[in-house]
Amino acid sequence: MKKRLDPGLIMLLVMIGFGTLPLFVRRIALSSPELALCRAVIAAALLGLYLLATGQRIPFRAIRREAPLVILSGALMGVNWILLFQAYRYTTVSAATLSYYFAPVLVTAACPVIFHERLTKKQILCFVMSTVGLLLISDLTGLGGGSRDGLGLLFGFGAAVLYATVILLNKFIKNVEGIHRTFLQFLAAIAILVPYVAASGGLHLGVLDAAGWASLLTVGAIHTGVAYCLYFSALRHLTGQRTAILSYADPLVACLLSVTVLGEAMSPRQVLGGALILGFTLWNEL
Repeated sequence: MKKRLDPGLIMLLVMIGFGTLPLFVRRIALSSPELALCRAVIAAALLGLYLLATGQRIPFRAIRREAPLVILSGALMGVNWILLFQAYRYTTVSAATLSYYFAPVLVTAACPVIFHERLTKKQILCFVMSTVGLLLISDLTGLGGGSRDGLGLLFGFGAAVLYATVILLNKFIKNVEGIHRTFLQFLAAIAILVPYVAASGGLHLGVLDAAGWASLLTVGAIHTGVAYCLYFSALRHLTGQRTAILSYADPLVACLLSVTVLGEAMSPRQVLGGALILGFTLWNEL
């Protein structure tokens, strides 16, 4: 009898993989828009092959009403990648990751306005304390002074805003399966990124050395294509609470690698800020 891998283990491995993404991004000598475009193209090609190999067809007639939302969310996802990659280049991986992880807090704050959901006292407390955590990560300086770290944190927060918007848009998409939705979102990201990259100087793949090519293929194929396939296959078998807990492997691994591998320092204030964001966001999910 064929034994299937535990979905929780698959999700944990995916999140650990997501946490290693910044290490590879740092090795790719492309601009953030170029990197975002290459990531989308490689991932879309891999997902397209996966859909063909498994005989899955996208029911375009059934999803035509929700297609504009899928396209919009995909376009925003592409811009979100640009801002996240910029954050990695301007500030430490830990600061960029933790500011980006403010997205779930923004979703919680937006739901009462958009979906008329009532915020509980616990949710309000989690939002306030996570916001305090974000301010502590910025060391309360540099955000308005134009410093590299300040710009990096603004890029990370901007990416968080766009990612939160993508999450909210996806709540309105009811009739498009996860894998089909992701494939179409990748195509939409490509459609928005191609003219942007062309207008800003085009692709410069010739600047990549062997390590750069290996890192680019890893980011596109493994961190995006394979990871998304595994993510959606595991997600169907996990409760929301278990998924939320396992997702914390992503920022924790990223912060750990930032300090141990890249040698990037975190001040005690930033450590406290990261703990507030992750701790109160997790408490809110539970």
